[in-house]
Formats: sequence, C-alpha cells, structure tokens
Amino acid sequence: MSELFDAVDALVASRAPLPSAQERKRLRQAHGLTLDDVAAALKVRRATVSGWESVKKTVEPRGPEREAYARLLDKLAELYPAPPAPEESAAPATPAAFTAAPAPAEAQPLPPGPAPDTAATTATGNTRITPGPPPPAPATAPRPARTPGNTSASRRPGARKAAPAGAPAGGADPRFENGPLAVVDVDTDGQVLAYCTGGLVLDVPAKTLPSLVEWTLKEAGLGQPRLSGPGKDADPLLVLTEAALKRYGLPTALTEEERLAGRIPEGHKVVKQLTRAEWKLTKRGFGPWARIYRPAQGSERACVQLCIPSWHALDSRHWGEAGQLPPAELARVLGAYASRVMTPRGSTAVTGLELMTALHPPTRASAPDADGRRHSERNPGSLGGDPVDCAPCEAPDGHPLLADLPRFHVRGPGEKLFEEAYDWARPMTDAECMHRHLVGIDVNMAFAAGANGLIVGLGAPTHVKAPAFDPKLPGSWLVDLSHVDLSRVKVGKDQWTELDASLLPSPFTPKGERPEGPAWYATPTVAYAVELGYEVRPVEAYVRYNNGRYLDGWYQRLRDAYLATMADLGVHADMTPADFLTAMDGYKERDPQLAIVASAIKATVKGGLGKLRERPRGEGWRPGRPWRALSRPTWRPDIRAAVISRTRINLHRKIVKHAAFTGQYPVAVLSDCVVYAAAGPSPLDFLPYRDGKPLPGGFKLGVNPGLVKHEGTQTVLWGEEVRERFDAPELNLARYIKDGAVTNVDNGE
Repeated sequence: MSELFDAVDALVASRAPLPSAQERKRLRQAHGLTLDDVAAALKVRRATVSGWESVKKTVEPRGPEREAYARLLDKLAELYPAPPAPEESAAPATPAAFTAAPAPAEAQPLPPGPAPDTAATTATGNTRITPGPPPPAPATAPRPARTPGNTSASRRPGARKAAPAGAPAGGADPRFENGPLAVVDVDTDGQVLAYCTGGLVLDVPAKTLPSLVEWTLKEAGLGQPRLSGPGKDADPLLVLTEAALKRYGLPTALTEEERLAGRIPEGHKVVKQLTRAEWKLTKRGFGPWARIYRPAQGSERACVQLCIPSWHALDSRHWGEAGQLPPAELARVLGAYASRVMTPRGSTAVTGLELMTALHPPTRASAPDADGRRHSERNPGSLGGDPVDCAPCEAPDGHPLLADLPRFHVRGPGEKLFEEAYDWARPMTDAECMHRHLVGIDVNMAFAAGANGLIVGLGAPTHVKAPAFDPKLPGSWLVDLSHVDLSRVKVGKDQWTELDASLLPSPFTPKGERPEGPAWYATPTVAYAVELGYEVRPVEAYVRYNNGRYLDGWYQRLRDAYLATMADLGVHADMTPADFLTAMDGYKERDPQLAIVASAIKATVKGGLGKLRERPRGEGWRPGRPWRALSRPTWRPDIRAAVISRTRINLHRKIVKHAAFTGQYPVAVLSDCVVYAAAGPSPLDFLPYRDGKPLPGGFKLGVNPGLVKHEGTQTVLWGEEVRERFDAPELNLARYIKDGAVTNVDNGE
C-alpha cells in the first residue's frame, strides 16, 4: 500500500504547479540553503538550480528532479509560509530603491536630495508628516525649522497609512513603516523632532533619554526586517544631533579621556537614568555607537541603537562630511545606506562584519520533533555560534597559540602566513621614460570581487603532512614556490608565453619579491602557481574540509548597493569605455550625499574583511593573552587571508595578460591601483580595446566590481623628479598618482 501512496505522491508532484521563481529563491534562502546545497541533494548542476530560480528566464524542472524539487519546496513552504501581502493604499507606490530590501543595480534611482516643499505640512499630537522631501536648510542654519501656518491633520506612528512618496520605509513591513532610522533634533521652537527617511518628520514627546527609548520601541515605527529567514530584525537607530544631546543631558563632545575610553563615565547622570529605568548598556558602554536594551522576552527584542556624530561616530574617512549635514539630509544619507546595505551597527567595518552574520545567522529553528517542538540548530553555510582556533601559521603575533615562542622571536615566511595586498614599485626603463604620462587605473571594489565565489572554511582546520594540493580545498599550505619563473608562464591551455620577469612583481609576496624557499600561502596563491604551469608539492597544510561560499551573499548585497548608488550618480554598468570615463569625471559633485553613500559602501567591504582579523584594542592586553575579538565566531584570519590572496592573484593575472598581449609592464602597484607609462593621459591610451572590446582576461573599464576606473594621471617628469627629490628610485608612485601630492615620504614609503 505504501508503494501505491508513493506512486500517487510522485504523480501529483509531477503535475502540481510549482511556486514562482522568486518564491523558490525565498524558500531556499529562508532555510539557509545555497544553490550548491540544493544541487547536491537533487544530483543536478548548480547552474540548473539557478535556472529554476531565474526571474528573467525561468527553466522548469522535469522528470524525477521535478518531483524531488516540488517536495523540497512543499516542505520549505510549511516551515516558512509567505508573509501576508501589504494592504493596498491609494498613495503612490514606494520606489523599489527605498524599500527595506536591497536595491539591485536596475532599481529605480533615489529621488534627489531635499527640495523646496510645495505641499502642506501636517502637524497634530505627537506626529508630523511632510508629504514631500523637506526643504534644504539655509546655509546659516544647521537644522530646518518648523513651518508655521500650515493646515493640519493627524496620524500616530503605527497607523496603517502610506508613508510619503519616496520613503524607504513604506509598505513592506507595517512594523517598520517609518523606516530603519531617524535623526533626532530640536527645532527653533524647542520641539524635539525625528527626521526619518523619505522626508517624514515625527514630533517626539519624550523628555528624557529613557522615555525616548520607550517611545522609539512602542510608537516610532522604526526598524528593518531581517535579511535572512533565521536572522533577526534590525534594531531601530536614533542619530542624536548636538541640540538633541543638550536636550537629553548628554555632552556635545567627549573629553580626551572619554574619547580614549570610547565612552562617558558609568556615573554620568544619563547612564544612571537608564539604570533606574531598568535599561542596560552593552560592554562597550555609552559611546558613539551605544546600544540600549532589556533582555529579550522570548522572540521579542527591546533594543535601540544610538549614533552620535559629534562624538565621531561617523568617521570622516568613510562618511565624509555626513556628520555636519542638516538632519533631513543626514537621514537621507544613512537611510539610503540602510536600505541598500543594512542599518548601521557601528563603524563601516563593524557593519561589514555584521552584514556577514545577518546574511548567514549562526543558528536556525530545527524541524519539529516528535512533540512538535523546535530547537536551535546550526544554520548550514554559517560559521556557527562558537569561535574556532585558527592554525598557528594564521595567528597574528601575540596570539595565545604563540605564547610559548621566545619574547622577541620574529617569525619568517616558513612560520607565518603573510597574505597582504601589493606594495611594489620599480625604476622606469629608458623606453618608459620616453613616454609623457603615468596613468593609474584602480580596480573597483577589488576585495569584494575577490570574495565573490570564493570557497572558505566554515570550521576548524585539520593539520595534514605532505598533502596533495587541492585547489578547491581552503586552507594554508607550506610549499616552496621559488621555482616559479615568470619569464615563461602558461596563459592558456597548452599555450606558453615569454615575459620580462624583471619588470613584473612576483604574485607570491606583497612586496613583489621572488620567494626564497618554503612559505605559507592561502589556497588561491598556490592554485595560481599551478595555473602558471608549475608543479607544487606542499610540505604540510592546515585545511578545512567543512567549507562553502560563505561570502557570496555578502558580495552580492554590497555589489548591488554600489551599482545602484553609482547608477543614481549617472554611472551605469552598460556604458562604453569612453562614456564611462566621462561619467566618472566629477560624479561626486552630481549628488554629494549619494557620493558619501558610495564611499561608505566601499569602506564597508574593506573594513568588514579587516575585522575578520581584528587585533587587540587596548584593554590592558598583553602578548600571549586572548583579546575580546577572539571570542567571536567571525574572528577568522584565514578567510581574510584567502580574500586578499585571491584579490592579489586576480590583479596579477590581468597584469600578465596585459604584458603578454601589449608588451607593457606596470611601473608601480599599490593594493588595487596599477600605474603604467603611456603616450597619452587616458587609460584608453594604453588599454588594448579593439572595436570597443577589451582584452579577454585583461583590464576592462567599467563600474562593476573587478573592472577598472581611471585613478589619476601625472607626467613622467613628475615621477622622476619625485623619486630624485626623495632619493627613492623605487618610490611607489601609485600612492600619489591620484593628485600628485607627495608628503611624509620615509625610506621610499
């Protein structure tokens, strides 16, 4: 009888309609499954599963695969039912670029910055709504003032009405109808206002900071839906201006002692107010990015994050002048970043790391047991909830694993994995000195591109002796690559080419020097030696058999955010090389606020990867003792090393292709910037385009991650004069090619 039932189930599954491609993808991601996971389970190719989820051209499964796929989707739909559709509203639909979901490259552009308000402003009770974007602040007034004499109507934050047109909060989740964040300010009448995204302004009734936190959680309608099914919703973010700090009894600036400590004293009166109201602060205390919370009750979280720009919460290296913007404009900048990346959780580095966890939460709810109860279990594809030790060669100096080393011992390449970005330069040849220009090209979001598709370890390493090298197995390998000769390399299947190795950096060391013996390398570096046509024989290795493409979703989220923002700035992915160079010229001036967002997105990439190997930050740390970051499952120096290794190798591969085809060699390389001597001032004067098509495998102009843009142009005479002035024949000109300003040169650096 069971066989008959199975046959009937298979017959029904073979004819039953499948959900839409978008729903298929939602169900897979809700369960934390990758395309590879589904492909392995159904015994099909990864590309096949991708075709089943393609919105543009959906490929329907057939045969037994369809039956199994339908069963999988049916089970997932039971675990993760589709969210209810939002109520319809007579108001215009919110543009896709402003929803809480990530905006893809083809999303509608962000509306322009604050413009004169031609609609009436409504104000009653504790809430005020501006139907259109708020007017820009006068040059002499840091905060917009209340507009008198307007007609009134009332609405409380939490009622189901559409947000103003263009608001990033609208429609998707009624709990967060007013967006992910608000900038709290005090107007000229003394009224506390919360400037939300999309031009929405709320009256704030709270008189103290504890009551402000209560109001935010109960009435403000702020927050952001989770980025992954098993994850958590983002906590609301309040940005406090100097006027708001004064109103709530906080200092407008930190003293030198407080700045070094990163917080105000625990005895401060506002901290005592929070304590009396039974609110808690995290271990980092009340600093520029304070988190105020109460212990969660079941699945209900009670947490509000504060951002205080005047306490240097928004680093000017990454956020530019955002901290000095008027409230409405600052809400626009941070709201655009939140809608496309995530609600900021701290610095761009902290947010970059938090984004990894938000996309791959460490745990998820299990299937119901015999009693119908669910339990917490590890989320497949995540790093899990517990930290793992790195390999000794991956440990930075001072790590507890190295506590037994002599105090002043310096580890060499045979003891320490040293995968870092390029910092290489050489003297120019006579032929290069005959050119007029030095042209720098820079790889867009190079480290993000290096993370795309990279297989990284998800668990602890396994030590093996004399292993056979496997390019698909992430880890650290002790191997001698000194025999790799760049004067003769493989550039295709059974195709070798002759190069001038003296004009090329080695791909195996950050300084471009040829290795002298066995050294530790990440998997992408060793795989490149094999790609160049040379045999490798590792002595030992630390490999990770539990692995996956952990960073793929992280890359895609940041890529889409960057491309959508650049498109709003007039730089599109489908431009011709000449049009792209023209569009990039002065793109930041078209919308300085969105230019800040683009800068912050790029900083999120680099900072997030840097956090994977965060070093001690004071706190009385001593060498050989653990530091706070080691307690995180996301403290993974091996993942950082693999991304940097792949990024450096990607760049070297393009350099080799370019040299083999054109005979041109780089003069300097710094991280993701390469400088060439050229007859003209444009990258098109030396990049080998033919009929508008670039050299396959070489440099290509464009905005996408991995493609290149123009970094800067100086004259050859400038380069030679700078090197002569500082008596540094190998001064890295890539460091100064952008604007030509050379300062603080020390020993050629």
